[in-house]
Amino acid sequence: MIRLGPTMQVLLAAFAALAVLILYGPVLLVVLLSFFSLTHGQIDWSSVGLQNYALLFANGKIGGSLLYTLVVGSCSVLVSVGLSLIFALFARNESRAGARLQIATISFPFVAPPIITGLALLIFFRQAHIERSLSTIVIAHTVFVLALVYRIVANRLDSLARSIFEAAEDLGASPVQTLFLVVLPNMWGALLAAGALAFALSFDETLITLLVTGTEMTLPVRLWSMMRLGFSPDVNSLVTVILAISLLGAAFGMRYLRSDSRP
Repeated sequence: MIRLGPTMQVLLAAFAALAVLILYGPVLLVVLLSFFSLTHGQIDWSSVGLQNYALLFANGKIGGSLLYTLVVGSCSVLVSVGLSLIFALFARNESRAGARLQIATISFPFVAPPIITGLALLIFFRQAHIERSLSTIVIAHTVFVLALVYRIVANRLDSLARSIFEAAEDLGASPVQTLFLVVLPNMWGALLAAGALAFALSFDETLITLLVTGTEMTLPVRLWSMMRLGFSPDVNSLVTVILAISLLGAAFGMRYLRSDSRP
């Protein structure tokens, strides 16, 4: 263990505080500004209140975009988790060459540049005469997050002892009963973690969404389009609300994982 003198400890503490301020200062500034109004482009420090939050909830465009984002994220999570479980079960019982080919196929859209993935999907939808809509966004996001979800689900499935499956078979359980009564109860944690990460990626995805979106705008696309005209004060409130929900979700997840790990 390295022992540091008082001077070095103070310097390290100051450096750590400066790093935290640089990294999280802009976020804290946005939270602070969400409680103040703008007057002629200037912050009115005497107008502290929740008026920006009232404007946010009255803004139908941002509310609709947020709803579209939540719908797309939820559908992408459900589809990607379901497909990952199917693919992981297939790879477990398939030859090593077949499993590697499957992993390479699933992983390519995730490791490729997003613009390449988006363009490929756009060309496919045009050639297939599929109109761009929320459905095409869901397909694109599912293709994008599938590799991450599959890796988490497959690793958890591989960690299950084969004796569990053999015991279920000896007791006369059918494959469907084994899936719902043996496999899924032992994989809930991995499925929830994979779903949370997939939802975060889907919520944030902008470039692929721009290429495959139709008339409906998800929240990142809406914010991107607002950049050309400037953000309204209620955007600060939107950032604060999303940040608060994210922190509550992270705290709940940490509490769940901590209580789940206790004997």
